[in-house]
Amino acid sequence: MTATTGRKAILVVSFGTSFAETRAKTIDRIEEDIAGAFPDCRIYRAWTSKVIIAKLMRRDNIQIPTVKDAVSQMLSDGITHVVVQPTHLLGGIENQQMKEEIESSRASFSSLSFGAPLLAATADCRQTIRAVMKELPRLKEDEALVFMGHGTSHEANAVYPVLDRMLKDEGYPRAFLGTVEGCPTFDTLLKRVSLLCPKKIYLVPFMVVAGDHALHDMSGEDEASWQSRFRAAGFQTECILKGLGEYPAVRRLYIEHARQAS
Repeated sequence: MTATTGRKAILVVSFGTSFAETRAKTIDRIEEDIAGAFPDCRIYRAWTSKVIIAKLMRRDNIQIPTVKDAVSQMLSDGITHVVVQPTHLLGGIENQQMKEEIESSRASFSSLSFGAPLLAATADCRQTIRAVMKELPRLKEDEALVFMGHGTSHEANAVYPVLDRMLKDEGYPRAFLGTVEGCPTFDTLLKRVSLLCPKKIYLVPFMVVAGDHALHDMSGEDEASWQSRFRAAGFQTECILKGLGEYPAVRRLYIEHARQAS
């Protein structure tokens, strides 16, 4: 938390991660950049995953505030004007629950507003794709790139097929995006990628944090991981373990969303 003398605050809400190295590169950097962009505001943190919060306390003795904790602390500190900026990708289940929880305290603040998650509009999707692709290897004719998104049972999952099509529209016909828990599925990706007959496939997480899913479901040595399944299908693979929060242009999008809510 960054202290200032004002009574305005930005509450940065993330799902969270138990991996310290990627946390420092992603969630911490987003919070630091937001603090730099809003020097007249106090910056507060909250995570929505109670499982991860409990794990960090048990394993590392690190206490991360829940949304309820952060709201209570802001009220105790005399904060009157709050902008809540989620680092969530989508306006899905986690984001909705977070908003509902904070909305119950609206009467306690003079003003309360919510910044949009990363992929709130078509322009956000396009900017995110451009930000990421310009920092990844330029694909050769015998290579392909596959992003792993999280996916959700919420209707917000519709953004993932849109992103897959948008990659092609942006001039990346050999880039694909699938999900672990939604659609497009791995099986769909395998069929589409196989049509290009690439020798090598780059695997990249399309998640804010390159955490558990990236390390296990994407790049793990277990036979069920995406890397193992692509290898079993005859492709060479290379994993790039870089979360979206590591891209400066992506962090600037979060700042812009916070500005729009201010």
